[in-house]
Amino acid sequence: MAASGTKRTSRQDPASRTFGDRVRLKREQANLTLDQLAKLSGVSRAMLSKVERGEKSPTIGVAKHIAHALGASFSALMDDEGATQRAFALVRKEQRQIFRDPKTGFERHLLSPLMPGMPIEVVLHHLPPKTSTGKMPGYRTGVTKHVAVLRGRIVALIENAETVLEEGDSLYFEADVEHGFDNRTARPAEYHLIICAARNAGG
Repeated sequence: MAASGTKRTSRQDPASRTFGDRVRLKREQANLTLDQLAKLSGVSRAMLSKVERGEKSPTIGVAKHIAHALGASFSALMDDEGATQRAFALVRKEQRQIFRDPKTGFERHLLSPLMPGMPIEVVLHHLPPKTSTGKMPGYRTGVTKHVAVLRGRIVALIENAETVLEEGDSLYFEADVEHGFDNRTARPAEYHLIICAARNAGG
């Protein structure tokens, strides 16, 4: 069954436009039709077409499914052509790459610079009360995640297991399985996520 979850934008959001352009470029480089990408990602052809044109902003779950189907990282699809290529890179707070899920209010802030070949991403997640990232597809073998809770309480959903993480707790797991994070409380939650990819793992 095709995945769903987008919100129509009244005017094109720059982040949605960038994401759509990157998806189309990656799809064309892979010689995939929209129908083929729809089958690989579980996202409908109609939705993919609107995402590519920047007419709809995907939820985090839909965006992740598209990225994984294209063999690309989520951050790479969110990046623009001005991404730094230097060995030294400074990312100011106002320069962060930010993804906002229009459905839940979830925010993903990329804190580390996006550079070719870099095997580590440092991400900050803001998860509003009573919301979830939803289940995200597993990465390729070799990718691991480290979670450190800054405030609030979250529930890490890894395959069929649930682990409650309180403020100050941390967790490490191999991310080649379906996983996600829930905030079941009435307070906002915030946590750092460090994604480590083996050189041959991708994701």
